Amino acid sequence: MNQSLATADAAASPGVGTASQPHGRMRPALLLGALGVVYGDIGTSPLYAYKEAVKAAGGGAVTPPVVVGAVSVIFWALILIVSLKYAILILRADNRGEGGIVAMLALLGARQAQPGTWQALLLVVGLVGAALLYGDGAITPAISVLSAVEGLKVDAPGLAHYVVPITLVILVGLFAVQFQGVARIGRIFGPVMLVWFAALALLGIGAILRAPQILEGLNPFRAVDFLVHAGWGVSFAMLGAAFLAVTGGEAMYADLGHFGARPIRLAWFALVLPALMLNYFGQGALLLAEPDAIENPFFRLAPDWAHIPLVGLATLATIIASQAIISGVFSLTQQSIQLGFLPAMRIVQTASDERGQIYVPAVNWLLGIATLVAVVVFGSSDALAGAYGIAVSMLMAITTLLAALIALKWGYNPVAVFAVNGFFLAIDLVFLGANSVKLMEGGWFPLVLAGIVALMMLTWRKGNMLVEQARVALRQPEDAFLTGLRHQTITRLPGTAAFLSSAEHGIPLHLSRFVERSHALHERVLIVTALYEETPTVPLEGRAQVSMISPDFYRVVLRYGFMEDASIPQGIACAVEAGHLPPQCIEDVTVFIGHETVIPKDDERGMAIWRENLFAFMQRNAERTGAFFGVPTRQVVEVGTEIEI
Repeated sequence: MNQSLATADAAASPGVGTASQPHGRMRPALLLGALGVVYGDIGTSPLYAYKEAVKAAGGGAVTPPVVVGAVSVIFWALILIVSLKYAILILRADNRGEGGIVAMLALLGARQAQPGTWQALLLVVGLVGAALLYGDGAITPAISVLSAVEGLKVDAPGLAHYVVPITLVILVGLFAVQFQGVARIGRIFGPVMLVWFAALALLGIGAILRAPQILEGLNPFRAVDFLVHAGWGVSFAMLGAAFLAVTGGEAMYADLGHFGARPIRLAWFALVLPALMLNYFGQGALLLAEPDAIENPFFRLAPDWAHIPLVGLATLATIIASQAIISGVFSLTQQSIQLGFLPAMRIVQTASDERGQIYVPAVNWLLGIATLVAVVVFGSSDALAGAYGIAVSMLMAITTLLAALIALKWGYNPVAVFAVNGFFLAIDLVFLGANSVKLMEGGWFPLVLAGIVALMMLTWRKGNMLVEQARVALRQPEDAFLTGLRHQTITRLPGTAAFLSSAEHGIPLHLSRFVERSHALHERVLIVTALYEETPTVPLEGRAQVSMISPDFYRVVLRYGFMEDASIPQGIACAVEAGHLPPQCIEDVTVFIGHETVIPKDDERGMAIWRENLFAFMQRNAERTGAFFGVPTRQVVEVGTEIEI
């Protein structure tokens, strides 16, 4: 089913989509790209994950059972959650090559859900999952860069007071350069991360050779035995900290459309997983030999002369990981706007040849402020570890649930779906429970951010439904409008008028209002509606559908995928090239847009008055509809209307 995303009685603004990469032939460039974009987050987890797991379980005592138990829990978490669940199972749940929780919602058709149905509850759950990514996006750059800069304290403890200021400077610089795009910098992401993963492996191998008994952690019974006998408090603390090692796994699915499943899987199993495994086991081997290295086992793996170069490499790797999550948040915002979950925002294309390179100014600086606040409030990677994990574990549980529903929709055996997805959902819930213990230690921070975003998403969607209901009551039928024209003296203006509309039927309010007040109409009139399908892209031959209402009066329906750009001038040109419209329709075009002022009304049929005021605020501050549709400002005319909700 289609749905127009309306802003001011016009379809909601498009952003810039990400181009889906071919899923057939494997290319080395895709593998390198996946290393930088997909695995930047999980690839920098060794900086803090193992240290936090040992500290959480040992309570200050670094004993062999704790050291081996922690590395075993992390290793099997990587196998079960990332390797089996994401790489093997979740990557199958693609929406014509695209992944991510918003693509899942589109695949399930959840946005058409009617209030009070189970689909409506599913939509709420999915939007909460999408909102959780914003919380993750604020925490990931903070903990990653902080943990890298903290490496300076290994050789120079006196620099401890400068860690937070240096981190803030790096993060401010990172968010400040986002407007330039990452097209050029992105080309070095893959090679740098290749060096990073090679360094992880080499550092780990050396330590393992000195204490090979750490390889006992490969036995899953060592993890189970420790968790069973440690007591539920210690076990939950261990699981909550060990979960930090898998928090980047969601990127495998979110970036599916950029690289395809085969390159993502190959990069994981051939390079990323072995490098991570060797490094985690190397840190464990180091702690078996030198328990006092617990304050920073990652940097202590390297010889003294390599500490400063390793800090530089780690900082660069964490910047890349941060850039990947920031770009992912931009992409999520664009998709959410396309599907009607967020108001129109200014989205800037930063590369002419790569559609995935986008910049969303409002989101960039709000995310930047949240990240800087996290650094200042928590002050260290140890403290931030308490805030990290709860949002991602909740998101992973939601992803597993939605994947099960998709499998059932595709006709898979229900028994197999419940068995497989139920198994992974049980694991997700265990980790969610373990991370929930950290709620008061900082877990509240990403949840508050996610709650704000989810509230905005749900309010925007509900508000648009109320506005559309008001429009339907005011909108004239086509026959009544044409009859009225025949009984009036109408001045015909030269050129073409395109009236943007949110509906496929009826006369848009600003068209009837324009005729009512001016008693004039252009020689050619187009009623243009942009619809977003539940698929990532729409082929050009299916772009435009045109029907004639009366001579020189046409209804034009333009169809786009939720990952695509939308342009009214290009859409009309496409209809002309296909022979659906006469060539004169692209000459001297004036685009009319309804500018609606929403008036909140205390009514049982609407939302709470404070939510209606929030919706009105978002509607007033949304980006101009014409700008989103690529219409030059000189061609735009706005017609005002007041609507009560």
